[in-house]
Amino acid sequence: MIGPSTVEYIFLRASILFLHNIAPISLLYFALFITSFLLNWNPQAYRLPFPAEVWLLSEAAFYTIVFLPYENYLQRATTHPEPLTQEERANLFARCHKHVSDPEKYIRQWLLGAKSIDIKRENVKEFIRWAFWNAADVLQGDEDEVEDYVRALEKLLGRSIPHGKGSAKSLRLTLDKVNCSHRSLFWYLCVSVVDTITFCSMLYNGFHFHRTSLTCFIELFPFRPLTLVSTYESPAKHLTYWHRPHTSKTRLPILFIHGIGIGLYPYTNFLRELNTGDEECDGDVGIIALEIMPISSRITHSALEKDVMVHEIQTIIKYHGWTKYVLVSHSYGSIISTHLLKSPLTSPAIGNIMLIDPVSFLLHLPDVAYNFTARQPVHANEHLLWYFGSKDIGVAHTLARRFFWSENIIWKEDLGLAVEQWGEGRKVTVAFGGKDILVDTNTVGRYLMDASSKGLQTGDQAMGMASEVKVAAASGLGGAEREEWKTRPWMGSGLEVLWFEQMDHGQVFELERTRRPIIKAIGVYTQLKGTSLL
Repeated sequence: MIGPSTVEYIFLRASILFLHNIAPISLLYFALFITSFLLNWNPQAYRLPFPAEVWLLSEAAFYTIVFLPYENYLQRATTHPEPLTQEERANLFARCHKHVSDPEKYIRQWLLGAKSIDIKRENVKEFIRWAFWNAADVLQGDEDEVEDYVRALEKLLGRSIPHGKGSAKSLRLTLDKVNCSHRSLFWYLCVSVVDTITFCSMLYNGFHFHRTSLTCFIELFPFRPLTLVSTYESPAKHLTYWHRPHTSKTRLPILFIHGIGIGLYPYTNFLRELNTGDEECDGDVGIIALEIMPISSRITHSALEKDVMVHEIQTIIKYHGWTKYVLVSHSYGSIISTHLLKSPLTSPAIGNIMLIDPVSFLLHLPDVAYNFTARQPVHANEHLLWYFGSKDIGVAHTLARRFFWSENIIWKEDLGLAVEQWGEGRKVTVAFGGKDILVDTNTVGRYLMDASSKGLQTGDQAMGMASEVKVAAASGLGGAEREEWKTRPWMGSGLEVLWFEQMDHGQVFELERTRRPIIKAIGVYTQLKGTSLL
């Protein structure tokens, strides 16, 4: 993530201005080009050098022939999950209701920051119908239940909600328009260059690329010519991934799932460092790093449905013979992690977990949805998130047509239930940045650490590295007083938090000193005790 400085702001806004105006300039030049011939103007007076002319005419053709029809195609209504039963809705509402710390903010942000005077009963009901029925309208018999939820919100607010309908409009991701921005051929050329750098870096670091069938080559744009030389093929239909073979008999392998952005490029150093600097390791710790292309600045297939994604990941895991692994994910990857944890197909194989900047906790709160899709950007980092994240055509479609919050949310109790599956318990660490502009990390952190396990000592090795991890996490990251759970020593047991006071969303991967405590914690998580994996 970019910082909030004035220089970065000017650079970013200039970059966005350039990229955003390529299409209109290209169309204008194309119109001038055609008009000059139709009106018998001297074309040479208006012609640019041949390479520039080819580029602009290509951009104009790409916008009109590819982007506009594709944007219209993506507006199709989605297929929502099976509706919840009345009991399931009531339980979900009660759970959400219990964890709303700021009721006024909760209501206002779900209604796109509307003023309280503009929010009336029908506006709130409109939101509730979408949130708990996945619909714009419900059966007449369900309206009483909707009214019950409104009354419960009134008690939470400590005031009544006026009857009628105000001017407020609710945020209903899966019903609203897919709101995306055009991406130029020049931008996709940049993506292709970054992809090539990532490809070479991963190969250099000992990873093998597993492509999909060669017949699927044209289903991804920009094209990836280097993938044609890969001799490894993915056992899954849609998912490509990078694999480093697992040779250690005393460690567990790692499954890594990235977040929204430009693929695995921001994580190459992190993935390289996961298996370095450990002299006691008897071999390499295997890693599978999935590529989730619909959220990686590409034009490709729609984001996979939950069950399809789980099935394809399980197919990959079985293909490599893994029976248990450490799950590591970042940002949007926590949504896929949630599906893996909830599925009886994949959950038994998941050992310890590291969630970095997760977005799946307290997802009923409006922060993630509002900050990513509706907030008007002001600072440089907000513009970066807005233009290069939420306005990307694949990301916008994923969030508007494939993102069902009630399926994607995970509760602390879900992690507790998972603990009972293993004799020693599943260990979970959540890494947060104190300056995160997407997630309300203070609220989520308090929720996770309230009445949670305080990290019992689990052995000499966990004890030995506990202070090292915590010191590395805290050093140089701000000396202001923090809440106790933010500075609690990491013990390698139960549910714990690593807090990085000055880090924004995703910034923890940028510096070696902030990657180090996360990598050390994962290293402890991979350790087997008296058990041979192979």
